[in-house]
Amino acid sequence: MLILTKKNIDDNKLDLEKKSSFWQSVERINIILKSGQAEKIFVLNNNLVVEKRRVALWEYWLFILWINSNFEINEKQLIALVKQEKALFIQVEYISYNENFEQIKLEKFSEEYYKKFITPYTAIINLENTEDEILVNMKPKWRYNIKLAKKKLIEVKEVEKTDENIKIYYDLMLETTSRDNFFGNNFDYYKTFLQENKNAYLLLAYKDEKAIAWWIFVDSWDTSIYYYWASTSDKKYRNLMAPYLVQWTAIEKSKASWKKIYDFLWIATPDEKNSDLAWVTDFKLKLTKNKVNVSKSFIYKNKKCKYFVIKMLKKLKK
Repeated sequence: MLILTKKNIDDNKLDLEKKSSFWQSVERINIILKSGQAEKIFVLNNNLVVEKRRVALWEYWLFILWINSNFEINEKQLIALVKQEKALFIQVEYISYNENFEQIKLEKFSEEYYKKFITPYTAIINLENTEDEILVNMKPKWRYNIKLAKKKLIEVKEVEKTDENIKIYYDLMLETTSRDNFFGNNFDYYKTFLQENKNAYLLLAYKDEKAIAWWIFVDSWDTSIYYYWASTSDKKYRNLMAPYLVQWTAIEKSKASWKKIYDFLWIATPDEKNSDLAWVTDFKLKLTKNKVNVSKSFIYKNKKCKYFVIKMLKKLKK
C-alpha cells in the first residue's frame, strides 16, 4: 500500500489502471491533494484509490469514489484501513452506465451513503450513434438554438490552460454563482484542476472577441464528462445561445476522439421535489432523453454512535 500526501505526491510516479474512471486516476490524486481536499491518499495493491477527508472537527472519513464492478474489493483490507486511520466510516461508490449493480455485494457494508459526490442519476449521450441520431434525441428548440448560435456568429474554440485564460473563466464563474445562487471553488482550485489534469480542456465561446461562456470538460478513457461551466450575466449576450453551441462542439470533439459516452453529470433524482438541480436538469434533459441511475453506495461504519450523531447534525443544518 502506498500512502500519498501533499508533501510527497511529486516524489512518486504512479501507474494506475488506464481503463479506470477519472475518479480513480493519477490526475485526480494530484488535484485533490494539491488543492487540500484530501488529507491522504491510499493506493492499495490492486490500484484502488482511497481518499481520506475531514468530515467534522477531529473526525475523518475514507472514500472510494466511482469504481466499476471490475474492481476487486477486499473487505477485510478496507475495514483494517478504516480502523488503522480511526476514521468514522468508509464509503464505497460504484458507477455503471448500464445500471448493472446486481453482482455487487459487500457483506459487511450497508447499502447507503453519507454524501453523494456525484448525484445518483446522470444524463448521457451514446456517442456511438450518428450525429443525426444524437440531434433527433434533442428537443427541437434545442436543435434550433445550436443553429441560432451559429447564425449569431458565436465562435467556440479550445484554449490553452494558462493562468490568464483560467482567470477569465474564474471571473465568469463569479458572475454565474452570483446570478444563479450557488457556491463555486476558488481560483487556485480551478487552476490546479485544469493544470494537473492533462485530460481536462477548456472550450470558450466568444462574440466579437468577448468571452461569454466557458466550459470545462474531462476525458476519462471511453467517456467525456461535462464538468464545470460559467457564462456572462450581460443581457446583451444571454440570448445568443452560446451554451448550446459549446455543448454541440464538445459532443463533436468527443465523437472525433472515439469516446463512447458523453456524461452530463449532476441531474436531479426523478422523484425528487424542489431539487436545487431542477433547472440544470431541465437544460440537460433537453439535449438528451437518456437518463440513468449511475451509482450505488455502500458504507462500513467504524464509529456507529458518532456517525449517527454527525448524520443527524447534518440533517438539522439543511
